[in-house]
Amino acid sequence: MKAPPRLQSLVEEGLIDTVVRQLMSGKEAMVYVVRCGDETRCAKIYKEADQRSFRQAVDYTENRKVKNSRQARAMAKGTKFGRQASEAAWQSAEVDALYKLADAGVRVPQPYNFCDGVLLMELVTDANGDAAPRLNDVDFTPEQARRHHASLITEVIRMLCAGIVHGDLSEFNILLAEDGPVIIDLPQAVDAAGNNHASRMLLRDVANLRNFFGRFAPDLLKIDYGNEMWDLYQRGVLYPDSVLTGHFKRKTGPVDVRGVLREIDDASAEEAARRVRMAQS
Repeated sequence: MKAPPRLQSLVEEGLIDTVVRQLMSGKEAMVYVVRCGDETRCAKIYKEADQRSFRQAVDYTENRKVKNSRQARAMAKGTKFGRQASEAAWQSAEVDALYKLADAGVRVPQPYNFCDGVLLMELVTDANGDAAPRLNDVDFTPEQARRHHASLITEVIRMLCAGIVHGDLSEFNILLAEDGPVIIDLPQAVDAAGNNHASRMLLRDVANLRNFFGRFAPDLLKIDYGNEMWDLYQRGVLYPDSVLTGHFKRKTGPVDVRGVLREIDDASAEEAARRVRMAQS
């Protein structure tokens, strides 16, 4: 097929030889199957902000690093330059996460290049060499469901040990390759240590896995890996090979109401100070 305009520069640079077909169109990007020499890969073209149905919610972008303070101020003010910087940071978040997770041994597509808002990466395939299906397109036996669920919990642990929470993990962004599940779609990935919403997102990711596979193996619905995993991570004793029990006993005791109120007051004061700095800059 004729190369879409967004892929033309990669063809001219010799990064892509031919565009085979469109693979999918999602809420944040369009993906094409491409040929690069003797290899078949995929090219992910990020949609512009006004064309995406998945918005850059502040929960996801909190504490993301930018190149300099000028960019940070522009992003906070929402200027044209700031919006461009926000888009660049949103796209590079997935690229950075993929490289980091691949190095950590997490089952994600291998990234190869990122150019002009296009991510060139491995094409995940099934046993026939075709593009692998998403989990939501596959039915499982109870035994298969338990096996894939256990495999993905291991991957989530590895991600957390690498300091990353997916943030939008579900059966819609996991592919079933010939040798098992592969996690995709990471532009909303968050810093586990630097984002205040990381724990909530991790619990939601793990619950999504439990609820999906629980359709095929109802015994999985009784398991609580998320709270156990986060508790071990907070205490600094979560490791890539940690074995979870699936049971978590919540601590009970008096609530430090004064401490909670102090944290709320401190957060309010910090926000007021930030607004003053923005007004003065």
